[in-house]
Amino acid sequence: MKKTAVLIYPNFSEYELTTALSILMQGAKPVSIISIDKEPVKGEAGLTLMADQTIDQINYEEFDSLLLTGCMDVFAIIDNTKYIDFIKKISNQDNFIIASISSSPALLAKAGLLKNNNYTVGLLEEARNNSGLFEGANYVNELLVKDGNIITAWGSAFIKFGILFGKSLDLQFEEGWYGK
Repeated sequence: MKKTAVLIYPNFSEYELTTALSILMQGAKPVSIISIDKEPVKGEAGLTLMADQTIDQINYEEFDSLLLTGCMDVFAIIDNTKYIDFIKKISNQDNFIIASISSSPALLAKAGLLKNNNYTVGLLEEARNNSGLFEGANYVNELLVKDGNIITAWGSAFIKFGILFGKSLDLQFEEGWYGK
């Protein structure tokens, strides 16, 4: 079974990953935590993670999906070409599924993956417009949007986001564990 890549970066949002990671575990989906290096990465709530692999170490063909969490300030990392190049490379596969929550759709936009796709993002309208990254016509003012193989969500929809990601991967899991 192919793996899900979970890309982490400074100030990643831990809670936005919890349901999705639980569902991946229930569905016996292999996961690899990926970062630009092997240095510890501290999340916005203070949880520190170590990557299983660096961006330079992975075999892209081992993955069929990517999970992106928001972060405290996505614009602090958006110009780091390592993150953007990684997102472009890993997603350049047939039937590849991307799940991006909160501010992380900005990374997808920067990588050109939202072009002509409906999306949502947990950024205020002013931030979306001022960033120059987003196509306003494709923005959907909903908590959760799926267009093709791309799932985007506001951070507050993290439970529905995780469930939709698990269903999109055809995983078997107990949806009832996550409330109604």
